[in-house]
Amino acid sequence: MTVPTASDGTAGDGTAGNGTAGDGTAGDGTAPAWLARLATAARKMVVPPAMRPPPSGGRQSAVLILFGEAEAGPDVLLVQRSPWLRRHAGQPAFPGGAIDAGDGGPVPAALREAAEEALVDPDSVDVLTELPELFINRSGFSVTPVLAWWRSPGPVGPGDPDEVTAVQRVPVADLANPANRLTIRYPTGQGGPAFRTAGMLIWGFTGYIVDRLLALGGWEQPWDATNVQGLPPSVLTARAGETAPDRNL
Repeated sequence: MTVPTASDGTAGDGTAGNGTAGDGTAGDGTAPAWLARLATAARKMVVPPAMRPPPSGGRQSAVLILFGEAEAGPDVLLVQRSPWLRRHAGQPAFPGGAIDAGDGGPVPAALREAAEEALVDPDSVDVLTELPELFINRSGFSVTPVLAWWRSPGPVGPGDPDEVTAVQRVPVADLANPANRLTIRYPTGQGGPAFRTAGMLIWGFTGYIVDRLLALGGWEQPWDATNVQGLPPSVLTARAGETAPDRNL
């Protein structure tokens, strides 16, 4: 796999800036071309029937899919949920949560959540686009993923240890590495894409999004989907103890 770098060019024809969703390019022209192309493809992502929001909707929420770039190439920001949350305890995830009445929509909500959970400065982020809405049946959240470029990366960390225990920039190359990929078998018998990297098991909703982005971005490599593993006992225990939904995805 060839991981794109800044030498692949920049997108300079967009109109979207910080806090707005535009046509797939960043407003100040700094987003690399590979990310502009990904934004265009992701905006048209096909949502499988099982993840389409029901007519009654769901609890409106948003996540921030924040791509940056370092010497090793593109990376994406993930947080590790605290193990004592009522829902999705201990799971890696994109920063995000429920949209508050005062947010004004998915983009402000996603930026706010990233600031609260991972200490991301909203002024360092250029929003590129919104992905189609996805429904998480287990928690009842109707999620709008917000794709963004980290124009000026800064220090990050858990904003509230009661919600997040760790924050990491995970290289796209590590996620695309076939050795780090597997299929997780859920208690229902269904399977889904998963990743073992950076000391995390990335699965569920987040694993699905990562899988789709790798394919849409042209990073996906052939991998062994028959490598099927069950959820670890610690995850099963956490799922069994889940109660009413809280703010977090």
